[in-house]
Amino acid sequence: MKANQLKNVFKIVFILVMLVAVVACNNNVPKHDESISLSEVELNEDFESIIQDNTAKVLKQDASTNAIPKHLKIIKSAKAKYKVKDVKKATDQIKQVAFKYSAYISDLRFENNLYKKENRFTIKIPEHHFDSMMDSISNFVEFIDYENITTQDVTEEYIDIQSRLKTKLEVKQRYESILRKNAITVEDILATEDKLRIIQEEIEAAQGRLKYLTNKVSYSTIHIDLYETVEYKEEPTAYNKTFWSKIKEGISFGWSFLESLFIGIIHVWPLIIIGALAFLYIRKRRK
Repeated sequence: MKANQLKNVFKIVFILVMLVAVVACNNNVPKHDESISLSEVELNEDFESIIQDNTAKVLKQDASTNAIPKHLKIIKSAKAKYKVKDVKKATDQIKQVAFKYSAYISDLRFENNLYKKENRFTIKIPEHHFDSMMDSISNFVEFIDYENITTQDVTEEYIDIQSRLKTKLEVKQRYESILRKNAITVEDILATEDKLRIIQEEIEAAQGRLKYLTNKVSYSTIHIDLYETVEYKEEPTAYNKTFWSKIKEGISFGWSFLESLFIGIIHVWPLIIIGALAFLYIRKRRK
């Protein structure tokens, strides 16, 4: 009995010790205070620069992935009209930039009226300098009226002509082989030569078209219209001649009169000779 009573006492003591330990642990745990506010996190300049650098890298990658493949045949052209301060000066500056990019002026038309001075010209420039040329022109102008840039993809036509040309060259080789080996009679020779003539004309037409497309792709076209506004001046109803202008007209008229007189004498030289001889004869008879 005593042993059982001791076991019960130990159990009760053990349970009390465990309860005290649990209560002590709960008191040591920090309580969560919902009233504590979170401090705002500010982005510093370094973090912003990192974001900008990452954005720039992404844009650069997108630009590289969206670049035009080299195998594409693209014809570029542009039409633009600009207002400038001095038409002559701006034209010279654009010409210098064009020569720098191995371009040339193919056409130029200058117009001057009471309201403005205008200069229209066309630039033929290598395709890889097209964008640089357009950006450079904007540095010399005051105002851009419009800029229209167009592109034409002729890759399909280019590849089609190339394949057709290859086939026609093979057909030409077969006809030439027939002409050398199998054509015996005159009729066979004439018929084969006629086929060769037709296929040769088709080959030359295809080669000409390929050359045209290659030139159009290699050299882009930029049509530029520069204009300069001038102060309007009414045309005078009558022009008053100055003293010096009257002297110049008098000298010019006198010289013209002498020229006409000399030419008139040359025209009637036979009459002058006959008259001189008649005068001498009559004078001699009187003596």
